[in-house]
Amino acid sequence: MPTERPSVPEFLYGTAWKEERTAALTELALRAGFRGIDTANQRRHYFEAGVGEGLAAAYSAGVVERADLFLQTKFTYQRGQDHRLPYDPEARLSVQVEQSLRSSLEHLATDYVDSYVLHGPASAYDWADADAEVWEAMRKERGAGRARALGVSNVSLRQLELMTAAHGEAPAFVQNRCFARLGWDREVRWFCKERKIRYQGFSLLTANVEVLHHSLIAGLAARANVTSAQVVFAFARAVGMLPLTGTSNAEHMKQDLASRDLALSAEAVRAIEALAG
Repeated sequence: MPTERPSVPEFLYGTAWKEERTAALTELALRAGFRGIDTANQRRHYFEAGVGEGLAAAYSAGVVERADLFLQTKFTYQRGQDHRLPYDPEARLSVQVEQSLRSSLEHLATDYVDSYVLHGPASAYDWADADAEVWEAMRKERGAGRARALGVSNVSLRQLELMTAAHGEAPAFVQNRCFARLGWDREVRWFCKERKIRYQGFSLLTANVEVLHHSLIAGLAARANVTSAQVVFAFARAVGMLPLTGTSNAEHMKQDLASRDLALSAEAVRAIEALAG
C-alpha cells in the first residue's frame, strides 16, 4: 500500500537525553506550542515512558488532545540499546519490531504513532538483509494501522538508493544529523526532495556551533533582531528541512517556534548553504 502522509507540524521537539526531566520538558514543550514530539524506544538515550507521562499531563490539563499531535518513535537494533530492551533479543527481527512498537504504544498511551522510524540501518554502508526484514515488519505495522507513516534515520544516500530499489517505495521521512561542514547533508536532501520525502534535520545547533558564531549568521540575526539559532532554523525550513530542537530552556522553546515567522532572502539562504565551502 502507498505510504500515508500524516499532517506534520513545522517543528519537532526531540526528547533524547532528558532522563528524569523528560516528562516535565515534554509537557513544557507542548505548553510552549510544539505539536510534534520525537522519541525512540531506546532507553539508552531516551525515556519514552517519561514522554508518555508528559503527554498525559498535557492531556489532563487540556493543553492538547492526541489528535492535535504528531508522535514519532523509533525501532532501535540491539547494538544501539543498553540492557533495558523493549523486545526479546532472541526473537526474530520482525517480532522485535512488533514488540518494540507495542511497547511504544503503551508508553505513549495511544493506539498509533504518526511516524515509525528505523533508528539507523544495521551497517554503516549497505542496506542489509536485517534492514529488509525490519522494514517489511514496519510496513506490516503500518498496514495494521499502528503506524501512519514510516521513516529511517542516520542513513546515507547509498543506503536510501538501495532501500528504495529493494522495497519499491521510499520512506515518508528521513531524519539525519545535519552538519554545515558537510554541506548540510545536501545529497540526501536532494534525494528526498525529488521523491517528496520529508527531511528531518537534527543537531542543527549542537553540530554546528561554529556556524552560530559565524559573522554571516550573527549579522543576519542582528539585522532581524533575532537569535543566531532562529536564523539557522529559518534557513533549515527555507531549504526544505523539518527541524528538530531538543532545548530544555523555556525561553529558547518560544524563540525556536517564533523562528517560523522569520523569512530569509534567497541570497541569505544561498550564503548560509555555502558556509560548507
